[in-house]
Amino acid sequence: MGQSVVVTGMVLSTMPISDYDKRITILTKERGKITAFARGARRPNSQLLAATNPFVFGEFELFEGKSSYNVSKVEVHNYFRELTLDVEAAYMGFYFLEFADYFCQENNDEKEMLKLLYQSLRALERPVFTSDFVRVVFELKAMAINGEGPTVFECMHCKTKENLIYFSVWRGGIFCPACKHGQKTREIHESTRYAMQFIVSSSIEKLFTFQLSEDVLKELKKIMKNYLQTYVKHSFKSLEIIEELMLK
Repeated sequence: MGQSVVVTGMVLSTMPISDYDKRITILTKERGKITAFARGARRPNSQLLAATNPFVFGEFELFEGKSSYNVSKVEVHNYFRELTLDVEAAYMGFYFLEFADYFCQENNDEKEMLKLLYQSLRALERPVFTSDFVRVVFELKAMAINGEGPTVFECMHCKTKENLIYFSVWRGGIFCPACKHGQKTREIHESTRYAMQFIVSSSIEKLFTFQLSEDVLKELKKIMKNYLQTYVKHSFKSLEIIEELMLK
């Protein structure tokens, strides 16, 4: 027998099924990433029409069948409508959704990733933060949450916590001058290391309580681009669109 369950989460993606239905992917606090069917959600007068769009955060009442979930009701807490007013911010938001969709799994504890996604989208809506800044914070923290973040608090070889000024993408961490020999490293600014340490170690609630200088942001962008190219073997469509927009 099926049963009704209520989960808190965010819609990561949606796909039309038949003329009137949708299949949506939701990142939930209780059950990780799940797929659910929203019957009649594409009808113009459906209460589920707007409530099953990407970015929607809220409480989803689902009917749990033998092999699938069906959405029966949604109590929306946030639509993130402000994102739609800025094309670059909107696509950056879609990139975050796509990133979470790629990394998260069903029946896995994804509470931290859900919180990161929510706070990052909120940060994108705030004019005080550039989308590039929010992006590098999201990427580094997401990798750390998934256990694939770099070692930034001690030398990867001798474990010293002093003079950590060389970063190796290939080794996934930081080195002191004495241990950098024979490693493929690049020297990084002290402020960049501090920023990486803060992002990796801070609670998600405090993640967007600082700013970066233009030089540090530029360096961190290069590091994260190389890091993701090395450790994430996936091409994100939203990211390709963002890069095309930046070239125009």
